[in-house]
Amino acid sequence: MIPYFVVPPLRIGPLAIQPFGVLAAAGVYLASVLLVRRARDEGLDPAPLNSFATWALVGGIVGGHFVHLFFYHPEELRSNGVLQVLKVWDGLSSTGGVLGGLAAGATFFRMRRLSFAAYGDVLALSVAPGWAVARLGCFSVHDHPGVLTRFPLAVAFPGGARHDLGLYDALLLGAITLVLYSLRRSAMRGSLLAVLALLYGVGRFFLDFLRARDLPYVDARYGGLTPAQWFCIALVFYGTARVAGTLRRPRAAPHS
Repeated sequence: MIPYFVVPPLRIGPLAIQPFGVLAAAGVYLASVLLVRRARDEGLDPAPLNSFATWALVGGIVGGHFVHLFFYHPEELRSNGVLQVLKVWDGLSSTGGVLGGLAAGATFFRMRRLSFAAYGDVLALSVAPGWAVARLGCFSVHDHPGVLTRFPLAVAFPGGARHDLGLYDALLLGAITLVLYSLRRSAMRGSLLAVLALLYGVGRFFLDFLRARDLPYVDARYGGLTPAQWFCIALVFYGTARVAGTLRRPRAAPHS
């Protein structure tokens, strides 16, 4: 099993930067660099993507906080009052981060009159690896404990070994990244964002059944499912429809 560890914060004078923040920032930076590189590879204008990264980051932070506060832990709003809504640094949900980032990204593309679909593969090939690195930040602070287990990849939490969903999510996204890059020149070209939605939706849906229910600070459930699982159902429907449509498209006949 993986020993329980505590990564000390990075101290710059009086400022203490937590490992979660370092890895989250590294994930955003990686995604932003890959966005520009992949756009150039696809013959697309990379210039707008420099601004897009900022839009997606701000939207992700706001969306992540709102979903955390209103869906995962509404008790914080009741106990801390309405001003808790403004404390966007206090509690973030990755599901909300994706939703907020997508909403901000869609707004950005609409305002710039750019085709979101044209950049879909670029987004998939950039977001997946960056997201994987950011999820390692969750693993570094063990903020997604799972149920008690003796699984070899479990972390020896105080009180008993548990699944660590931050690690599993990072591994899932790393594997999806490999799949996406292997498909970038295949018949799935143009639908990689749908592939990402489908694979992550299925994987995350089942992983969330491993989340702890016996600890004081656990995720809310609705109909027995976490908010992320309901979001994953939507991802799977979207991904399945798009992937199926791509596979049904007639392939171009080979040149004689």
